[in-house]
Amino acid sequence: MDMNYVFKASEADISRIRSSFDRSCFTEPVPYSTDVIKYDSCTIIIYESGKVMFQGENARIYAASFFGLEAVERQEETKESADPARKTKMPQAGSDEVGTGDYFGPICVCACYMDSKIYNSVKHLKLIDSKQLNDAAVLRMGEELIKKVPHSLLVLDNEKYNEIHGSLNLNKIKAMMHNKAYVNLQKKGYRLPELTVIDQFCSKSLYYKYLAGEKETVRNITFETKAENSYVAVACGALISRYAFLKEMEKMSERYGMTFPKGAGSQVDDFIRVFTDRYSVEELKKVAKTDYKNTQKALNI
Repeated sequence: MDMNYVFKASEADISRIRSSFDRSCFTEPVPYSTDVIKYDSCTIIIYESGKVMFQGENARIYAASFFGLEAVERQEETKESADPARKTKMPQAGSDEVGTGDYFGPICVCACYMDSKIYNSVKHLKLIDSKQLNDAAVLRMGEELIKKVPHSLLVLDNEKYNEIHGSLNLNKIKAMMHNKAYVNLQKKGYRLPELTVIDQFCSKSLYYKYLAGEKETVRNITFETKAENSYVAVACGALISRYAFLKEMEKMSERYGMTFPKGAGSQVDDFIRVFTDRYSVEELKKVAKTDYKNTQKALNI
């Protein structure tokens, strides 16, 4: 069976996986990952979140060796019981966001409309979870998707984020951005189909509670976790969002003459100190989400 296997791993599991392979098997990490291991027709990706993904011809063998055959078979049964046609059921609309796990850079949300004609024009692309693609692939694909896929893209820069986050929590900000993206898509002349999906980040009831004060609210939305693996419209939304995020990061790097790290790990803490020494804490507010814990860890403020 050709499929990916994903597991939530403990530190002991991750340590065991890393120690099982020679360093020559480790390749360049993909976004949001700490390690990528390629061995015997299997690619193993260890993500910063603690999840581990197995891909390739021998993925089943290695997934079972580390997490057990029973766990592998449960994932296979779940996939078989899912509706195989949902990913390409047309028409559909979908949205996703990028940047909430990154200390530096903006929050980007994109909603996309997809019908059979549009899908046929982009199906040659690898419309999968954008976190599995390297930056070069995202930039290449994003250029094409922006031209061919009807979409609404919102980019919340860091200065604006730092201005509003005191009164609005992150999930409320995301809910407002997703809703606005769909409202904008409708104003562009696209009627949202019955199958309109958000990559779920909170419960449906809480999502609409966040939107209680909005003048226009899009309803009849499907909320589903890992939706970008299940619906091409959501996958396109994620890819365009990540494309926009990367372009903004490029602009920041050019402006400050420094390459900003992604994510929110210890390398970010080190970079904060270097950046504020060269510029200032006030300037940091223009490039970072300063309410994240990295600020306190790096600067003790």
